Amino acid sequence: MKKVVLCEPNISEGVDLGLVGEVLAEIQKVEGIRILDVSSDADHNRSVFTYLGEPAAVLLATKNMAKAALERIDMGRHRGSHPRQGAVDVVPFIPVRGMEIKEAVELARDFGRYIGSLGVPVYYYEEAATRPERAKLPDIRKGQYEALEAKMLDPAWKPDEGPFAFNARAGVLVTGVRFPLVALNVNLHSTDLSIAERIARAVRHINGGYRHVRAMGLALEDKGMVQVSMNLVDYRGTPLHRVLETVRSEAGRYGVAVAGTELVGPVPLGALEELVKFYLQAHDFKMDQIIENALID
Repeated sequence: MKKVVLCEPNISEGVDLGLVGEVLAEIQKVEGIRILDVSSDADHNRSVFTYLGEPAAVLLATKNMAKAALERIDMGRHRGSHPRQGAVDVVPFIPVRGMEIKEAVELARDFGRYIGSLGVPVYYYEEAATRPERAKLPDIRKGQYEALEAKMLDPAWKPDEGPFAFNARAGVLVTGVRFPLVALNVNLHSTDLSIAERIARAVRHINGGYRHVRAMGLALEDKGMVQVSMNLVDYRGTPLHRVLETVRSEAGRYGVAVAGTELVGPVPLGALEELVKFYLQAHDFKMDQIIENALID
């Protein structure tokens, strides 16, 4: 069985699609890489690439991608609604088949050492974290790019790789290994950002909401709406339908309807099983009932 790893880097550019295309081309040049999804959001000013392949190919493609993005993106000029602190903001590696967590961690650290050699500070998170207080991405990203200059004067923020110095152009990069999360955005028929922010507080774990949910409220100015943007970091413990119905219920408190939802990037089959069971009330449904699923070797 071939080893397969998935990578889902987030870069801080979602407006200049020509630039995004140039960065994507560096991934596509590597033989054996399968691109699953490319998502760019102008309001977030962020793009997410999702691809998979054998570890060596994914590592090479990710190094090429990062180098291209670092050459083209200047964080000093970046503006966007999504939290960020680096030109290549976060690069998670997700073992898919035939790989142990420790193998994926070594892959992430190989990548981190390479980025550090380019003069960019690097932090490891999740399974690759070297310190418990750096396990969660929001904790590392606190204060965003604007806080980095001060952080680089604090010994507590000495990076895992690269120089202990503020890099005004590149910011910092976070990389590691994690479980396949589900990025779910819920758009609301409202321009009141405070409503989205209150709903985000209601569902996210840090404020007493669902254990595996991280959430924030964002303004979608080009759409004339607001958004509850969420990461479900373990859909097994907190299924999608439960979160969506809670957001819908909370929005109803303010007389606001859900305009639609967005799933950013690929979604694990397992995350969809509970959706079918809940919305179709097909309580005995199993994923092996899907015809195409039987064709996957």
